Amino acid sequence: MGQFGIGQSVTRFEDQRLLRGEGRFQNDVNLHGQVHAVVVRSVHAHARILSIDTGAAARAAGVLAVYTGADLARDGLGTMRMTLRRKRPDGSPMWAPPHHGLVQDRVRYVGDPVALVVAETLAQAEDAALLVRIDYEPLPSVTRTAEAAGGAPVWDECPDNISNVFESGNRAATDAAFASAPRVVRRRYVISRVHAQYMEPRGALGVWDPGEDRYTLYADVQYPHRVRTALAGNIFKIPEHQIRVIAGDVGGGFGTKGWQYPEHRLVLWAARKLRRPVKWACERRDAIPADEHARDNVTEAELALDAEGRFLALRVRTLANVGAYVSSDRNLLATFSNVVTLVGVYAFPTAHVEVTSVLANTSSTAPYRGAGRPEATYVIERLIDDAARELHLDPVALRQQNLIPASAMPYKTSLGMTYDCGDFDKCMADALKLADVAGFPARRQASRERGTLRGIGVVNAIERAAGAQPEFAEIRFAPSGSATVFMGTKNQGQGHETIFKQILHERLALDPGDVRYIDGDTDRVAFGMGTMGSRSTVIGGSALWMAADKVIAKGKKIAARLLEAAEADIVFADGRFRVAGTDRAVALKEVARAAFLPAQLPPGLEPGLYETGTFVPNQDTWPNGCHICEVEIDPDTGTVALVSYVIVDDVGTVINPLTLKGQIHGGVAQGVGQALMEQVVYDKESGQLLTASFMDYAMPRADTLCDMHIESNPVPTTLNPLGAKGAGEAGTVGALPVVINAVMDALAVLGVRDLDMPATSDRVWQAIQAAKSAR
Repeated sequence: MGQFGIGQSVTRFEDQRLLRGEGRFQNDVNLHGQVHAVVVRSVHAHARILSIDTGAAARAAGVLAVYTGADLARDGLGTMRMTLRRKRPDGSPMWAPPHHGLVQDRVRYVGDPVALVVAETLAQAEDAALLVRIDYEPLPSVTRTAEAAGGAPVWDECPDNISNVFESGNRAATDAAFASAPRVVRRRYVISRVHAQYMEPRGALGVWDPGEDRYTLYADVQYPHRVRTALAGNIFKIPEHQIRVIAGDVGGGFGTKGWQYPEHRLVLWAARKLRRPVKWACERRDAIPADEHARDNVTEAELALDAEGRFLALRVRTLANVGAYVSSDRNLLATFSNVVTLVGVYAFPTAHVEVTSVLANTSSTAPYRGAGRPEATYVIERLIDDAARELHLDPVALRQQNLIPASAMPYKTSLGMTYDCGDFDKCMADALKLADVAGFPARRQASRERGTLRGIGVVNAIERAAGAQPEFAEIRFAPSGSATVFMGTKNQGQGHETIFKQILHERLALDPGDVRYIDGDTDRVAFGMGTMGSRSTVIGGSALWMAADKVIAKGKKIAARLLEAAEADIVFADGRFRVAGTDRAVALKEVARAAFLPAQLPPGLEPGLYETGTFVPNQDTWPNGCHICEVEIDPDTGTVALVSYVIVDDVGTVINPLTLKGQIHGGVAQGVGQALMEQVVYDKESGQLLTASFMDYAMPRADTLCDMHIESNPVPTTLNPLGAKGAGEAGTVGALPVVINAVMDALAVLGVRDLDMPATSDRVWQAIQAAKSAR
C-alpha cells in the first residue's frame, strides 16, 4: 500500500539520526556520580589460583573497591540454570558447569574473570587492575576440539571432557542403509572457531536505587526481557519488577550479545555495594577474551548413494567445542537446534546425527549469525561436491536429482522436521541461469590463459528460523491521533523501525512520520522474547499485525457511531472507515481522537485506543535459497579472489527489498570472512590465545567481496499472517559452504582433495605445493 507499504524499497528511517551521530549506543550512556569498573582476567588457559593479593590495588588512587570471587560468594548470588535435559555417553546427566561471575579456585580459559576493580575514573581502574597480584599454579590444558575428549580434564568432575551427547534421526535404519549402499563417500570437515566482531564492543552500566529497592541495567543485549528474567530469577533471586533492563542502539549483536554475561551481574552487584552507578566498557583488545565465541566443530560425515546417484542415507558424527562453561541453554543451541538442517533441501530416506559436546579450555560458544545452520549446510553441501568429484558425477545434476519437489510440500524430513512450503528446484534453476553457469567453462579457460585457477560453487541452503516462541507488540494512540509502537523485539542495526512502520502502514495506512517507535526497555514494553533466529519480522511483525487488527475492530465500533451506521456496514481500507456502498467515511486519526471522548463512543465501550498483540507460530519457518560463487586463485601466492556471487532466496513475503539485500550482503560478508580468513586460534601447548586483536585476527574488507546479484523467489508461508519466513541469517548460511566449494573446485585440477577453512593464501599455497609434490 503506497510508498511505505509492504514490498516497497523504503530507505531506513533510523539512518538519519544514526548518520548524524545522534544514536544512543551503550557507551553513550553516562550517569551522574558513575564510577568505572575493569575486570581482571586470567592470563592462563588452566591454572589453580593459589592466592590473590588486592592490597596494592585497593590502596591505589581513586580506587573504591577490589572484589574477588570470595566476595561474590559471600553475598549468595546465584548462577544461570539449564532447562535442557541431556545425558553423557554413560547415561549420567550432562555436565554443564555455569559461570559464577568471578572464579575463586581455578581459571579455565584465557580471559576467565578473576577480580573486579572499581575506581572513580576508567584510567584509575585500569592502573589499579595491573596491581592485582594473582599467584597461579599452571595446569595442563586442552583447546583443540579434536583432542578435547579424553584430553586434560577441564573439570575434575568430568574427566573425559564430554558434556553431553545429542542424537537425531533413525540410527538403525541409517546403519542398515549404509550397509547395503552401492556407493559411500566419507569426509572429515573442520569448522573453525570465530568471534562476532561487532562494531561496538559490549558494555554494561549498573544502577541501584535504594529508595525503590530496584536495579537498572543499561546493556547492549538482544533480549532485554529475558535478561531481566535471568538476573531476577537466577542471579539475584528477586521479583522481576525489581530489575529494569534498558538497551538503546546496539552496534551489532549477531547472537553473541544475546544473553546474560558475568559483567551484567557484577556492575549491578557493585552498584548496590557502593551506592554509585558502576560502568564497565569492554575495550576492543578485551573483546575476544571476554566474549563468547562460535562454531568450532569437527565433523565426520558419510553419504550413501545408489548406483544412479540417488541419496540413500546421511550419517554425521560431530564434536562440538562448547568451551569451559555451559551457563545456559543458548551455549548448546548450535549443537542441537539446527543440526536438523543437515539433510538440507534433499530427499533422504533416512539419516542419523550424533553431536558430542566437549569441554575445553576456551571461551564458551554460543549462537552467532546462523547458530548451527551454516555449519550444517557446510557439511552437506561440501559432502555433495566431494561425492560428485569422487564418483565422477556432475555436482549440479546430483543436487537437482535429489531435491525435494515443491509438489511434496509439506514435507517431513528424515530428521523429523516439516518443511511447510518452498520451491527449491525453481530457486536453483533461477540461480543457475542468473549466474550463467552454462558459460562457466569458457570463463575458466579465460582464467587459465591469464595464469589463474577459476572455480565455481553451487549450494542450496535452508535454515530453521522463527522458532515457536511468543512475541509482543503494542499500538498506543494518543488523544491527538498520533501513535506509538512498542515492540518486544530488539533492533541491533537490522532496520526494525523501518520494517515495523511499513507493516503498520500496510495495515493501518499510518504515515511513518506520525508513528513513534520504542523497543529495548522492560519498563516501557510489556513483554518480549527479543531478537535472534531471524524471528523479528516473522513473529514480531505478526504480533504487530494482530494488534492492528484489534485497532480496526474497535475502530469500527467508534466509526459506526460517528457515521451513524451499523457496525456490520463499516469497512476499513486505506486508513479510512467507510460505510459500505457509500462515500461516507472517517479517517483512522479522527476515530483515534474520538476514542478519548466518551460522548462520541457507543454505550459501554471503553475509552482509548491502545491494543496489544502476542503472536506465537505453530512451528518454525524455512527460508531457503541457492548461492553460486566463482573465485580465482593465484597459484603462485595462493590468494583467493571472489569474482562473482549470485543468490536467489526465498524468505517468504519480502517486506522491504532494499533492507533485505542489506541483510543478505552483511550475512554473506560474515560467511566469506570465516571461509577465507577469520579464526580464533589458541596455542596447542600453552592454551594461550594467539588472535586476541586485529593484528592477528583477520577481517574481511570491502575489497574482499565482489558485487552480489540478489533475486527473490518468494513462496509465502501460511504459518503467519505476513507470509514471512525470516532473512537475517540467510546470507551466512549459504556463504560459508559456497566459497569453500568454489575454492576446492578451482584446486581440484591440481589434485587438491582436502582443505580446511579458513582458505588463507598460506593454506591454499601449501595445499598447492603438497599436491605438486604428490604427483
